[in-house]
Amino acid sequence: MLLLLLLQISGSCLWLGRSEVVTSFEHSCPQFFFKETPPNEALEPKRPAWICQRYKNKYYFATLYDRDRRIPVYSAYLYQPGSGKRPKTWMIEPQLMGSVYPSSMAREWTLKNSYNVTLEQISKSQAVLVDYKNLTGLNRGHLNPSGHHPDNSSRTATFTLTNIVPQNEKLNGGAWKNYEQQIMIKETQGCATTYVIVGAVPGNNYIAGGRVNKPSHLWSGVCCEMGSDEERKAWAVIAENDRNDIQLISLGELEEILTKLYGRDQVSLFDRDCPRD
Repeated sequence: MLLLLLLQISGSCLWLGRSEVVTSFEHSCPQFFFKETPPNEALEPKRPAWICQRYKNKYYFATLYDRDRRIPVYSAYLYQPGSGKRPKTWMIEPQLMGSVYPSSMAREWTLKNSYNVTLEQISKSQAVLVDYKNLTGLNRGHLNPSGHHPDNSSRTATFTLTNIVPQNEKLNGGAWKNYEQQIMIKETQGCATTYVIVGAVPGNNYIAGGRVNKPSHLWSGVCCEMGSDEERKAWAVIAENDRNDIQLISLGELEEILTKLYGRDQVSLFDRDCPRD
């Protein structure tokens, strides 16, 4: 068993240059951001983790993760909706425990059985399935929704707990779902490439005995490249996480709202060439 573990760890070390938990998005998975420019530092938590979300040896989206609150700050992806079944398998991010662990997301039981780690060890670095058991009035809410991806692998990749927040169940199944499934289709008409960043503003309440933060707001910003390089449009939404209602606003308005909610420097979600009006 010890020899097997050493071989597995050694194999993982060979991939450290392409690991999921990285030092910056610009150098590892910039393709998910408009003009390869991630949001500025105004949203960063005290202990951030930059995750290039890898599944089956391919990056599918990027997530800035808050290690202390055990929720994502935001997830960034390309909007490419397709048909298919909704996955059911939930995974976690092994490298939040350390760089010697696998660079692809994995099930909890895989880590426990193959790498001789305990659930307690896993839960120190991130949310685990038991944190989302027996919720009242809340769902496991995707930031990056599976329905915005074209095939089984890309949709499965969104089923990682590093892409999940405790979301009001009425909002998740109501206004937010309508935005993801209906309004996005309408707004993206004419878009050649659509960059999306979906985020969660930390709140004052927690679930799982204080382990996992319940966000006060959910938001999404979109930058759309039209037929030519110079033609672009943008929009955004924000919702309070205790109401079944969303506001459809401009990108500039969202950045101003987030700047006030975070109380730090001016928030910038996209490169300046994405329109704010």
